[in-house]
Amino acid sequence: MEAIQNIVEIKTWSALCHRRGRRIGFVPTMGALHEGHLSLVRLAKQFSDHVAVSIFVNPLQFSAQEDLAQYPQDLRSDFALLEELDIDVVFVPNPREIFPPGFQTKVGVSELSKNLCGKFRPHHFEGVATIVLKLFHWVSPDIAVFGQKDYQQCRVIEQMVQDLHLDTSILRGPIVREKDGLAMSSRNRYLNESERECAAHLYRALTLAKHLFEQGERQSDVFIHAVASYIRENMPSGQIQYIQICDALTLEDVVTIHKKCVLAVALFLGKARLIDNIELDP
Repeated sequence: MEAIQNIVEIKTWSALCHRRGRRIGFVPTMGALHEGHLSLVRLAKQFSDHVAVSIFVNPLQFSAQEDLAQYPQDLRSDFALLEELDIDVVFVPNPREIFPPGFQTKVGVSELSKNLCGKFRPHHFEGVATIVLKLFHWVSPDIAVFGQKDYQQCRVIEQMVQDLHLDTSILRGPIVREKDGLAMSSRNRYLNESERECAAHLYRALTLAKHLFEQGERQSDVFIHAVASYIRENMPSGQIQYIQICDALTLEDVVTIHKKCVLAVALFLGKARLIDNIELDP
């Protein structure tokens, strides 16, 4: 595994791969890797000849009130995990190269960024799209893999690729969960022991909604009320930020489910902001 920090070097590596007719798979991350990330790397390996993983904690996607300074970082552990997967390159770009003097250009995916997390993190997806586009430009991947847990992020990136006619195919990796159902996340490290036990109820609330759907329920307000009631009863210390049912493509709120939708939840538990989702497909 080769570690690269320089933009010229990663572009040179990518160009060499493509000259040899090899497909590049790419997994962008912010580090603090866990099994969820590793599952994305394995998926990239299935569909490509060479795999690159980037590690960069992107300041553009954090607001002033968020946890940029505390975001977990452990490059030594990350490198060890990636070595075990036998990837080709780990790209750890220098922030001074990413944000050169006078940097002022950003990329926005306007409509898909408005709802869900975008309502509460107004510049988040602009920050995500800007950095991902830069990474795509340097790595030139044939495929890039993103996790379904960040559902809105997946849609934003998919739309950006479509709108800008990028030569990268986006693959979604399924949500990877702990044994008790909690979606894996780097921010789960913020949970203390009692909060971690409580956090498992978030997925149980979603499975309750799934059960209602399988019984024939199609009204969004019924699902939202059921999920909110379960969370308030079983996660009394949790603070719900949103519970919404949206069209799976447009992410616009849906009153009655007639086609594939996503039920998405965000809540605060202690210092951690937890997000999770399930698809509801008639």
